[in-house]
Amino acid sequence: MSELEREILRRRTFAIISHPDAGKTTMTEKILLHGGAINIAGAVHGKKTSKVTVSDWMKIEQERGISVSTSVMNLDYDNFCINILDTPGHADFGEDTYRTLTAVDNALMLIDNAKGVETQTKKLYEVCRLRHIPLYTFINKMDRNGRSNIELLDEIEKLLNVDCFPVTWPIGSGDSFKGVYDRINRKIHLYSSAKTFKTLNSFKVTTLDDPEIRELINDDHALDQFLDEMELMEGMMQTYDLEAFLKGKVTLVFFGSAQYDFGIDLFLNHFINTSSAPLARNTSEGSIEPIDQNFSGFVFKIQANLDKNHRDRLAFVRIISGKFERGMNVTHARLNLQMNLKYSHQFFANKRETAETAYAGDIIGIHEPGNLQIGDTLYQNKRVVFEKIPSFPPELFAKIQILDLWKRKQLSKGIQQLCEEGTIQKFIDPSIGDQDPILAAVGQLQFEVLIYRLQEEYGVSARIIKLALTCARWIERKNPQLNLPITGNILLYEDIYKRPVALFENQWNLNWVIEKNPEIVFHEIAPII
Repeated sequence: MSELEREILRRRTFAIISHPDAGKTTMTEKILLHGGAINIAGAVHGKKTSKVTVSDWMKIEQERGISVSTSVMNLDYDNFCINILDTPGHADFGEDTYRTLTAVDNALMLIDNAKGVETQTKKLYEVCRLRHIPLYTFINKMDRNGRSNIELLDEIEKLLNVDCFPVTWPIGSGDSFKGVYDRINRKIHLYSSAKTFKTLNSFKVTTLDDPEIRELINDDHALDQFLDEMELMEGMMQTYDLEAFLKGKVTLVFFGSAQYDFGIDLFLNHFINTSSAPLARNTSEGSIEPIDQNFSGFVFKIQANLDKNHRDRLAFVRIISGKFERGMNVTHARLNLQMNLKYSHQFFANKRETAETAYAGDIIGIHEPGNLQIGDTLYQNKRVVFEKIPSFPPELFAKIQILDLWKRKQLSKGIQQLCEEGTIQKFIDPSIGDQDPILAAVGQLQFEVLIYRLQEEYGVSARIIKLALTCARWIERKNPQLNLPITGNILLYEDIYKRPVALFENQWNLNWVIEKNPEIVFHEIAPII
């Protein structure tokens, strides 16, 4: 086996997804703790003097206790190189999470044991299902009272249309949570509520009716409930099928507590033995394998001002094939432009270090002035173009009013860079240029983040003035001549890539225009360029 193959086969890249407050960022930190990447985990919610979480590096994330941008972190665990992508859970940042899921080979879904499958969890799982991503499920907060374990699995199977195979099964819950049973290795792991890294107290069992188990558990009610559930589950659940899991047809389920670091190492040990190594990807030239000697990758995220001291712009690139070496020359597929990848980084949230080499499955950051866009392909030698990443249709529209009139230049730069990140969208009246743009977002929180980051990163004070517009449609034809109704606010603008777009006040206006202009094609999602 060549060095290239060995390095690629030890890569594992996965995203952590969940509804807000399911414990995603806490889970990320405990995984980093087990991998030795950090020495102490921060509290997501805590006093201002508390250590903040590593992956929530933005000031607004630290203040609100939420994730608003995907963080990339790398660690070594048991001779595997693991790339973790901690995604936003809030629906307003679903587009960022969607883009992230195009860059991973596995996913971990967190579920609050008291709340079950929530709205955003269902939406994010659907993306995993469409891409056939192998999915692990971690039912979190078992140290708190929650719903029936059987009921939770039944809900997952019915709402997400995926079969469940519990790798571990809890013994009790809430105040009577005693531990979990590893069904694969036939081990019972006893729960303790230590908040720091620890070795689990575990023991092998040959049969679940062993009297020693009752003595160790020391809770007849919790043990009897566990035995009843195991008997019921063994009759209902399918057998272990790794192939079905890798095809995304089965989710492997674990139980534990991220806050109290219980069940994390059980997940990790199973993850490295069952997860998918870097996968082949479709391109314009057919499928490309990770072990292809030629380097290729695509941009799935743009981030400005990752570090205030640098004030730069970084493109996050998922390497799909081959080996990256700093200073190598590649081709920018969309622009047919030669680029030298001299300034390259690997990440640990907002911390970074120079990347000398990287392999298929890894995430690298490319420092460049603005040629790269989300979805762009980079390749070496043999031309390939990966599938493009669509954007979400906006639902909210607004104008921005600057409060520091002498900082218009900073405002324009800030809006442009945040648009390139995908934080917001910008529409321009072609008759007057970029003088008074309309901004658009999927949710209100995106506007709040925009105002916050303009102040924090660009020193610009501004406020949002909402507009009575409800939807946008991209128009396939350049400079279209549309039949428009006499009443209703309909604006013909362009996006930042000069694509024509119509903005509508309400659904009635949209339906009227579509009916009266049958020769024009209207797109809810921006056409990919």
